Amino acid sequence: MAVNGVCLTATAVAGDSFATDVMHETLARSTIGAIEAGTQVNLELALRAADRLGGHIVQGHVDGVGTVAKALEDGFARVLTIRAEHAALLRYVVEKGSIAVDGVSLTVARIDDESFDVSLIPETLERTTLGGAAAGAQMNLEVDVVAKYVEKLLAR
Repeated sequence: MAVNGVCLTATAVAGDSFATDVMHETLARSTIGAIEAGTQVNLELALRAADRLGGHIVQGHVDGVGTVAKALEDGFARVLTIRAEHAALLRYVVEKGSIAVDGVSLTVARIDDESFDVSLIPETLERTTLGGAAAGAQMNLEVDVVAKYVEKLLAR
């Protein structure tokens, strides 16, 4: 399963709670260490190999952290402007491409050298923690894995 975009394995389950082990690498690259008991998180089960792939490819491997710079209402939608902690991540982000923010796969609406926008539809606002995101909130970011592979292949 993925918790706010971080791929984890439950080591114990009891009622409506679970425990998991977290590596130092995960703590260094994500916001997972700041989650306290009772905090709402986004949970996503892994795609089974037999399932149909009908959207973005999200692995649950956080590449870095971003901070919400702005959250603006846009009719029935909400637009988040997110600044990447490490601007180098943005080379893997393209307008109308995909990015996972706290484990939620979204389409990039706008990008510049420091930040990008995602527009959240009512379903996303209602079913995820992103509806409550305000300026200053930190988010886990997973960029496009295909772009990373293409870059590596072209570098050879």
